Amino acid sequence: MNFLPTRRVLLGTAAVSAVLAMTACGGNVGGAQGSGDSYPSKPVNITVGAAPGGSTDLIARAVAEGAGNDLGVAMPVVNKPGANGALAMKEVQGKAADGYELATLNASLITITPLAVGESEAVTLDDVDVIVGLSQDDYVLVANPKAGVKTVKDLAAAKNLSFGTTGVGTGSQLAQALLLKQAGVKGTEVPFDSGAPAVTAVLGNQVQLATVQLGEAKAQIDAGKLVPVVVFSTERNKFLPDVPTATEEGYDIPVSQYRAMVAPKGTPEEVKTRLKTAFEKTFKTEAYQQFNEKNLLTPKEISGEEVVTEWTGLAEKYKDLTKKYGISLQQN
Repeated sequence: MNFLPTRRVLLGTAAVSAVLAMTACGGNVGGAQGSGDSYPSKPVNITVGAAPGGSTDLIARAVAEGAGNDLGVAMPVVNKPGANGALAMKEVQGKAADGYELATLNASLITITPLAVGESEAVTLDDVDVIVGLSQDDYVLVANPKAGVKTVKDLAAAKNLSFGTTGVGTGSQLAQALLLKQAGVKGTEVPFDSGAPAVTAVLGNQVQLATVQLGEAKAQIDAGKLVPVVVFSTERNKFLPDVPTATEEGYDIPVSQYRAMVAPKGTPEEVKTRLKTAFEKTFKTEAYQQFNEKNLLTPKEISGEEVVTEWTGLAEKYKDLTKKYGISLQQN
């Protein structure tokens, strides 16, 4: 059966249009041209490996708006979707390391996708400099009310269920596969090309459950059309405080989506410092904090060094877990 790929965005259409318009026309240009140093002297591009309107794109535009004001130059967002963001990353890795080409990177591309693709297709942190961490986006397992699944215990007792994921090599696929294997649940996995069609399929009971990012399902949860079963973050999500984590339920499944801002390897230290300062100032603005709240994002504003340490550790942990439980993320 075919499901039309639709996308739900928590920001209103007018707000998205405004952000797109301001970014495209250089609306984030401040009055001052930096702090007197030569950098930056022209627009700084931010490449996003996803289509306009999704979470990664909106995060990049919100960060660009604030940082551009501080830097005194425009920060246009360039969308290069494809291969879960790998195409965009490979393009940015080949750019000059001068601070004028940045990218918003999803952790799953580094920590999970390599488990689903060949070594030649995998992207690593070796060819980029991480400037700063941005945010955390949690996954939630949701069920159609007709499935009769409200808890993990209900899930273990059910039979003949089908489970949607947001695609091959994603946090959705990994988190759900680990839960089903550790809980001894058998079912049919149905991969979609993003979260929105997976949610649509659950609403129509074409699949009974799916693991998606919280922002893709929260409105339907609030409306009572989807039942949140479990979240896969290490701590309870503040936007779903009554829903337990997989860890609380006794399962080793610490899977969330993280994002960071990166630059080509070898970017000068003074340039990275200037960018880091601009991003950190943005994080403190009321506008950016409200953006995170509206889009159900948890701040994960850590240093580049911490990002590398955490993501490298997660990549190893996910590799060990898939090996331990005999899980393959590769598409048959």
